[in-house]
Amino acid sequence: MKDGLKQRLVAQARAEGFDACRLCRPGDVGHVPERLAAFLARGYHGQMGWLAERSAWRGAPEVLWPEARTVIMLGESYTPEGDPLAGLARRDCGNISVYARNRDYHNTVKKRLKRLARWLIEAGGGEVKVFVDTAPVPEKPLGQAAGLGWQGKHTNLVSRELGSWFFLGSVFTTLDLETDPAEVDHCGSCRACLDICPTDAFPAPYQLDARRCISYLTIEHRGPVDEDLRAGLGNRIYGCDDCLAVCPWNKFAVAAREVKYHAREDLVTPRLAELATLNDAGFRETFSGSPIKRIGRDRFLRNVLYAIGNSGDPGLRGVAQAQCEDADAAVADAARWAVLRLDRDANGLASRVKPATPLA
Repeated sequence: MKDGLKQRLVAQARAEGFDACRLCRPGDVGHVPERLAAFLARGYHGQMGWLAERSAWRGAPEVLWPEARTVIMLGESYTPEGDPLAGLARRDCGNISVYARNRDYHNTVKKRLKRLARWLIEAGGGEVKVFVDTAPVPEKPLGQAAGLGWQGKHTNLVSRELGSWFFLGSVFTTLDLETDPAEVDHCGSCRACLDICPTDAFPAPYQLDARRCISYLTIEHRGPVDEDLRAGLGNRIYGCDDCLAVCPWNKFAVAAREVKYHAREDLVTPRLAELATLNDAGFRETFSGSPIKRIGRDRFLRNVLYAIGNSGDPGLRGVAQAQCEDADAAVADAARWAVLRLDRDANGLASRVKPATPLA
């Protein structure tokens, strides 16, 4: 190993745009298999079957690539400029998670990782693989093992330097580089992230039931959302930032340097009435280059209609009514539910709209 390679690596990571760079061994997350098994046994993963299918790799990075000797964990800030929860008060508008208000971060981070990996090969040799939420890699436990931050009570990574707002990426290498000490838990007695959750998705500190998590429900969950959870969605139409936003460690968050992470003006508080009229082509055009495009028009419109039902705005009734016979069963179900909710809020009486046919 060449002298000073790690120091030069950290400097190069900063030059590429990363805000933090720490190193660990692939086997430094020995606790993950047991915790992952418990998570899966409780059914907390919901419809995310891939977590179970590749649990052997996700639980043990050394199994994913046995030749790897070092994991380089990178963090990149996407801190919002204003209050990320301010849009929740505008019930006629949708609230989109901060990370999805512009370009898809996967593409941006991966390009940086590839450039850094090429630099490392030129500087030190060896082989490399890069990952950014694209393979069964336990990124958050590896981030803690490398000293990047710790998994807070909301199960997300928290940093004393970056707060909660940062993306993770990793470079696995066959080079044997000097590692960093693991980070320890600094949550203390704070439980702000647990108490703010609108759908009670945390059965206990450090445990997440994805089946009740708004991020999961609006992004990963297919079909209709349980009626008992729909009111808790509020006007959140893609993701949820509540537990991240209230973390007191955010006082140390640094501003996002990458302009692609700055919010598009039209995605800060988009009007529900306009979003509800999007056909497939309009949806694809509006969200070109956005991570939102991945869930498709039908799932997105389903979320928009739940938000309309929660808006209390009678002016949106016609918008929901127009989607009651949509070709997608979950969209039609959401539209009819929205009409029922708006009628109840306006009149205190049951709607005469025919209930949706139960889905198989």
